[in-house]
Amino acid sequence: MSGTIVVTGTDTDVGKTVFAAALAVALGARYWKPVQAGLADGSDAGSVVELGVDPAKVVPEAYRLNTPCSPHRAAEIDGVTIDPARLALPGDGPLVVEGAGGVLVPLTRAWSFGDQAAAWGQPVVLVARTALGTINHSLLSIEALRARGVPLLGVAFIGDAVEDSEAVIAEIGKVRRLGRLPRLADLNAVTLAAAFAAHFDVEDFR
Repeated sequence: MSGTIVVTGTDTDVGKTVFAAALAVALGARYWKPVQAGLADGSDAGSVVELGVDPAKVVPEAYRLNTPCSPHRAAEIDGVTIDPARLALPGDGPLVVEGAGGVLVPLTRAWSFGDQAAAWGQPVVLVARTALGTINHSLLSIEALRARGVPLLGVAFIGDAVEDSEAVIAEIGKVRRLGRLPRLADLNAVTLAAAFAAHFDVEDFR
């Protein structure tokens, strides 16, 4: 891998950070969370280090916001405005970028993460649950990305296997089904790397 992969999700807390950590480790890539909203419980950058990402490969956030809510509102509470010009992709070489929330989460009141992904123009992996409701959420997210001309690498599922839901999202959404990461009762760097290797083909991301 020599370029950038952007990881977004159908919703917040869908598993983006865990997947992004696994992908960055598998590819030997740097990790970047451009906008971190919510600091009281630690940061996603800190979480990926716990999950095996080399601290030297973690790129500092462009914005660190205190309140755990939508980035646009967290920025307003902190008295700052997120400037898309500050979100230029950092440096050269392999990079995994993790978005905040879902595809259409607003970074400002006029600019969504989907808009930012379109500006970057890099391939996107959509992380989706397998639980009830995922078909609608996933297909809406796929449509939102495609409407903005964002190149979609595929969908990565998180959770228990639900064959029909996963298959119908791939079929109706006309999108590649990259694999499914099961929920891990004992989540750590070793178990995550093993689960990723067992359920995904790293060559699909190169």
